[in-house]
Amino acid sequence: KSEPQTKPKALNFALCFARGSYVTIFDAEDIPAPGQLRAALEVFRDGPDNLACVQAHLGFYNGRQNWLTRQFTLEYAGLFHVQLPILSRLGLPIMLGGTSNHFRADILRKIGGWDPYNVTEDADLGIRLERLGYQCAIVDSCTGEEANSRLGNWIRQRSRWLKGWMQTYAVHMRHPAALFRDMGLRKFIAFQAMTAGMIISALTHPFFLAYLLHGLWSGQVLDVIDYTGGSTILTLAGFNLVMGYVSAGLLAARGSRRSKTEYLMADVLFIPVYWLLISLASYKALWQFFSRRFYWEKTEHGLGG
Repeated sequence: KSEPQTKPKALNFALCFARGSYVTIFDAEDIPAPGQLRAALEVFRDGPDNLACVQAHLGFYNGRQNWLTRQFTLEYAGLFHVQLPILSRLGLPIMLGGTSNHFRADILRKIGGWDPYNVTEDADLGIRLERLGYQCAIVDSCTGEEANSRLGNWIRQRSRWLKGWMQTYAVHMRHPAALFRDMGLRKFIAFQAMTAGMIISALTHPFFLAYLLHGLWSGQVLDVIDYTGGSTILTLAGFNLVMGYVSAGLLAARGSRRSKTEYLMADVLFIPVYWLLISLASYKALWQFFSRRFYWEKTEHGLGG
């Protein structure tokens, strides 16, 4: 067996045999909405010549299965029904999802396909398309996927994603000046927020939460007038953390309404607990980034209820 043993390597191999003008990526467990291919084709026909990829919404058909799948569904609702459409409208870079991507085959070949060593090849490809002057758009069609319902399986999947985002950031930031020239100030800042910001927030979240809880327990967080500055810093840290929870909750709630999963509204309250699981996965990702950077940790499917 040759290395690396990754999905993007297999995609590059398959691309050699593609004969059509467009290439679509679906995962084996996907259930795309009827008419999605036609809808994506219409977006291409109505779009500019440099439109390289059309990304569909992603959701889960087993979102009600347990607490973990409900949180996962909320997360995707906010991402694919709110965040990505906003980024697309603003002309900012889009970190593509790993499935339901519809590509122009000629552009895909021109840029060299996927990075076979990146374990989130979708995120890297979205940034590369942006740097090379191409656009991505969102199509109003949803693909049902299987949400991870077991914690260990979820950790394996999420740690791979986080490791891939670390890879993507490291690759594109090898030459920051070149990245800045390719993207411009606005898109460069957006890239930092979507990659470095996401990674750093996952790694630091438990410490901010512990700091805040300690301050609440000791009463320091209520004492904002402190000439040492300690309580002021604690209060600001707590405010930022709470605003992060509120922002994530509002994003999830809005996405839930748009994706017709309003039954998940009560689960918004447990987003801070879900974030702790993301932090746990981020430390596994950080360890593997230095020890097993190109290892593709497979996700077990067929567990959905």
